[in-house]
Amino acid sequence: MLLARAVDELMWVVGAQGKAHFVLTSRGHEAAQVGAAAALRAGWDYVFTYYRSMAVALQLGVSAEDIFLSVLARRDDPFAGGRQLPNHISVPRLRLPTGSSSVGTHIPHATGAGYAARVLGQDFVAVAFFGDGATAKGDFHEALTIAGIWKLPVVFICENNGLAISVPTHLESPAPIHLKGAGYGMPGVLVDGCDPLAVYRAVAAAAARARAGEGPTLIEAEVVRLVAHSNADDQSVYRSADELAGARARDPLPRLRRRLVAAGTAETLLGSWEAEARASAEAALEAAERAPEPAAADARRHLYPESAAEAARAPAAEAGA
Repeated sequence: MLLARAVDELMWVVGAQGKAHFVLTSRGHEAAQVGAAAALRAGWDYVFTYYRSMAVALQLGVSAEDIFLSVLARRDDPFAGGRQLPNHISVPRLRLPTGSSSVGTHIPHATGAGYAARVLGQDFVAVAFFGDGATAKGDFHEALTIAGIWKLPVVFICENNGLAISVPTHLESPAPIHLKGAGYGMPGVLVDGCDPLAVYRAVAAAAARARAGEGPTLIEAEVVRLVAHSNADDQSVYRSADELAGARARDPLPRLRRRLVAAGTAETLLGSWEAEARASAEAALEAAERAPEPAAADARRHLYPESAAEAARAPAAEAGA
């Protein structure tokens, strides 16, 4: 959680410096994401992330340097070679499939992966992370319908921070999101998304249920969004000072810190963890900044078959472009 927060804060810095065009982060979601990912089998379960899933990725084995290579759109960005928005995680060896910028479209993919587990006779679980806004999409309905009918091994995790960019949940959903599970023939679980242990227990139980052939689960983790939707968003026009103060009061990091101190963890140890996380994030950013930019000559790669790409370049060359 500390590493995710340190990386998050530096992402906003490079965004303000103009080094990153667009920044999307998981600040306030770290407890739900780390707790959930810790309950999964890294590299075995298929995990479908969304644009806030940085802490999930870090917990499952993605490095902070990989994150920054993507944020800075460097040639060696392992997710897309500098061609995609930040946090579009894609790591086949970790079974982190490529996501889409279109909200919610990965949720049916998770259902498809759950069906694959059934066909292959394997005990991996498919997990989809998404925000509350995604539950208003048809993709959500279709995915949960099929998963519920076939009792597929899928865990649907909604990180409800109360806002779909600027639209509050009560204008997105006529009922609490976790209660929708019943309509699709699966349990709906509400959990405090600012408590990593509570999320861990909920996801571990859902994953065990899925592996046992008992079907899918919908989990609603109530989290907080501590910053704007992105660095291109002005949240002051739709969030009051009181609302932001309430969100900061639920920040999962100081909350967990207090819990650890109460349980006997030394302040010096916690301080060393924080310093280590910050140093790791800074080293990762420095390494990514030294990495080469993508070559301009490769701009059209992966768009067309090579022969068509050559044909596409010719008119531009003739025009002096």
